[in-house]
Amino acid sequence: MTAPLSIEINEQALQAEIDHLASISECPGPAVTRILFSEVDQQGRDYVKGLCAAAGLELRHDPVGNIFGRWQGSDDSLKPIGSGSHIDAIPNAGRYDGVVGVLGFIEAVRALQRAGFQPRRTMELIIFTAEEPTRFGLGCLGSRMLAGSLSSAQVGALRDKEGKSLDELRLGAGIDGDLGTVRLLPGAYEAFVELHIEQGPLLEMEDLPIGIVEKIAGPSTLHAVITGTGGHAGAVLMPVRHDALLAAAELALAVEKAALESGSPDTVATTGVFTIEPGAVNSIPCSATLEIDLRDTNLAARGRTQEHIEMAAGQIAHKRGVQIKTSLFNADPPAIADAKLVETVEQVCQDLAIPSKRMISRAYHDSLFMAQVCPTTMIFIPCLRGYSHRPDEYSSPEQIKTGVKVLASVLAKLAG
Repeated sequence: MTAPLSIEINEQALQAEIDHLASISECPGPAVTRILFSEVDQQGRDYVKGLCAAAGLELRHDPVGNIFGRWQGSDDSLKPIGSGSHIDAIPNAGRYDGVVGVLGFIEAVRALQRAGFQPRRTMELIIFTAEEPTRFGLGCLGSRMLAGSLSSAQVGALRDKEGKSLDELRLGAGIDGDLGTVRLLPGAYEAFVELHIEQGPLLEMEDLPIGIVEKIAGPSTLHAVITGTGGHAGAVLMPVRHDALLAAAELALAVEKAALESGSPDTVATTGVFTIEPGAVNSIPCSATLEIDLRDTNLAARGRTQEHIEMAAGQIAHKRGVQIKTSLFNADPPAIADAKLVETVEQVCQDLAIPSKRMISRAYHDSLFMAQVCPTTMIFIPCLRGYSHRPDEYSSPEQIKTGVKVLASVLAKLAG
C-alpha cells in the first residue's frame, strides 16, 4: 500500500512571488496593470518563466504567445494533465486574478517534488495570452485560439485602439509562427483544472474555503452605435433635439431592465463602455457608442434578454429620432464542467477534510474554452467581499495555501 503524499505548501514564498509579480505594473501599487504585449507584460512573462525554469519545467510558447511549462511524466503514451490561468491585468486591477492559478501551479509542482512525487502523466502549465479583453476588446484570446473558436481571418482583423494588429504586436514581442498551428486537437489533455479566486462573495459569506465549478456562464458582447444630430448647446431648443447621449442613456437603462426581467437568476448585463462625440460641454452629443456585456448559464434566457435589448433600441430610436445600430461582437456558449472531474476534486477535498461546495462561475475564464478541448473544471478560493478587478482584490495566504494544496492533490491523483 502506498503511503499518502505529505504535501506542504510554502505560502510565504508563494505570497512573495505574487507580490513581486504585482510590482511589475504600468501603474503604482497597490493597483496592477499589465496589458498584452506591453513592455511590462513582457517583464511579467519573463519573471514567471524564470520561476518555471527554476522548478524544472520545460518551457515553450506558441505563435499567439501562450506559454507552456511542462513537468515530464514517465509514460509518454498517456495524455497530459493541464492547469494554469493568466497574468495579464486590466487597468487598475488587483494582484490575484489569474495569478493565483499560474503561480499556484508552480508552487503545487514544487510541493509535489518536495514530497517525492513522480508523475506518470505529464503535467503542463498554460499561461494564456490575453484572458482580459483590454487590448482588443475580446477576452480569452489565447484559449479561444487553442479551442479553435477564432478563425485566422477573425484574428487577422483584430486591431487595438491605436490601430495595431495582433501580428504587429506579437512580432514586436518576439513571438512569430503560423497562427493556424495554435489550435489544439480535441482531447489534447486528459483533463484541465484551473485554480482561481472566486471574484464573488459566496464562499466568504458561507465561510467555505473551496468552490468546485460545475458551470461557467457564457458571455456575449453587443455593440450599439447611436447617431443623433449635433448642434450648439445654447442655440438648439429642447423640443427639436436628437441627443445621442440621452438615447444611449435610455438604452443603458433598458439593458439593466432586460436582465432583471429575464426570468433567470444568473442573467447579468453591463454597459461597460459608453463614449460620446464630440465630448464638448457646449455641444449636443451627435453620436454615442455602447459596449454591452451579457452573460448567463442559460442560453435561452440570454437570447431573450438580447432580443429585449434590441427591441428597446428600436423603440428608443423611434421616440428620439436617432439611428441605433446594434451588432453582436461575440456570443459564446456556457461551459459544463466534466462530472467525473468535479467528483474527483470533491473527493480530494473530503480526503483532506476541507469543506467545499459545488457552484457556478458567473465570471468567465480560459476554462470556458478549454472545456471545448478536454474535460475541465475550476477550483475557487474565497476573495475579500468578492472584490475583483480593483486594487483591493484580496485572498489571504492561508486561503491561497488551501487552494494550492487541493490543486496539488488533484494533479497528483490525475497524474499518478
